[in-house]
Amino acid sequence: MSPHLLASSLVLATALTGSVIARAATPVTTERIQLSPPEDTGSPIPADALQGAEAPAPEQDAPADTATEEAPAATPLPIPEVHHGEAGLPKPVARMRAQLLEAAYSGDLERLRMVLEGNELMPTLTFGEMTDPVETLKAASGDGEGLETLAILTEILEAGYVHVDKGTAQEMYIWPYFARFPLDRLSREQTVEMYRIVTAGDFAEMEATGTWLFYRVGIGPDGTMHYFVAGD
Repeated sequence: MSPHLLASSLVLATALTGSVIARAATPVTTERIQLSPPEDTGSPIPADALQGAEAPAPEQDAPADTATEEAPAATPLPIPEVHHGEAGLPKPVARMRAQLLEAAYSGDLERLRMVLEGNELMPTLTFGEMTDPVETLKAASGDGEGLETLAILTEILEAGYVHVDKGTAQEMYIWPYFARFPLDRLSREQTVEMYRIVTAGDFAEMEATGTWLFYRVGIGPDGTMHYFVAGD
């Protein structure tokens, strides 16, 4: 190669090398691109994207109303079956009733004494102390002779009766039936019947307590008279 060609090649090579070096030294400008989150299009999320995600807590039912309900109203007492006269009475009971009525209508307290003393036991005639049955009846009578008490006995035994506590040791035939009848459920006819025995003032007092406080008679199924008494 001639000296001129060699020199030209060296110059060209030097120029190319400098150009490469110069390009390498020139800084490269970069730009960061911000990616916006994808918009919610309502499309279902792929199952693999939900792996590892915490499941939402299930909705809880509203607490039940624990308020105590009002207690039901009390059931009214049943109305007992009422009988009159001797209908439905066992013979021993009917016989005792007849003896008491006969003695009371006679106006003779000694005849009533015979009935009482012929009883299996002396019936209760007062809630206080009793020494003599006739004297007890006289003391309770408004006239002092016992005639008013005899009249009350006839009215009691002529009224209707009820048969209570059947099949128990307390089984009894009771006169008048008002003693075991809900007083606030008396019909007008029954109220008239009741006023043959007590006054409106007596009834007002008993209605306030709901208890029959006037005289009543109790005779057991065997004909034993258990009481002829007033009060509570």
